[in-house]
Amino acid sequence: MTATSTLLMGVGMGLGLIAAVGAQNAYVLQRSIRGDVAMVPIVAFCVVSEAALILLGVAGVGVLIESAPAAITVMKWIGVVFLLAYGAFAASRAIRPGDGLQVDGNARVPSTLGAVAACAAFTWLNPHAYLDCVVFLGTLANQQGGDLRWVFAAGAFIAGVLWFSLIGFGGKALRGLFARPGAWRVLDAGIAVMMVVLAIGLIRG
Repeated sequence: MTATSTLLMGVGMGLGLIAAVGAQNAYVLQRSIRGDVAMVPIVAFCVVSEAALILLGVAGVGVLIESAPAAITVMKWIGVVFLLAYGAFAASRAIRPGDGLQVDGNARVPSTLGAVAACAAFTWLNPHAYLDCVVFLGTLANQQGGDLRWVFAAGAFIAGVLWFSLIGFGGKALRGLFARPGAWRVLDAGIAVMMVVLAIGLIRG
């Protein structure tokens, strides 16, 4: 694969996993919709955390592969199962959506430090963050081989910058849209389809 196609693959995979509806994304978007805290430190924290997890995955899985090449095959199938399960959960949420984000002004307003601390909890205490970035993206990056693994990691990092900037700074424009369960339903449906397509790609690869 070329560096460009590898970079684009990293962007696509990164968006497919990072954009999945979860506590961290919902919290960042909710704070952005409310406009009650400074979003720059929140977005910056999310981006740096995502980069750290991705780099940890690329470096750590790389060492594992060098010492046990057969591990990549095992992790490949773990990745397939994970993608299909992830897609199933997303499809389930699309079929039975929640109540949407609450955008009323009655909730207690956190400080910026408190909001960043909440993001830290949502990020670093979330097992899916390690599965997504460290295990799964790390494995996919190392499948590219050589320096291309860092190109893939750069693509995943770009995906994080794009996504967190979108939900962090674009939340106000989406205030009415994402207060409706239907918006999350469409996003989850797209994620479900993408996860299945990526799983098929892994099987064929």
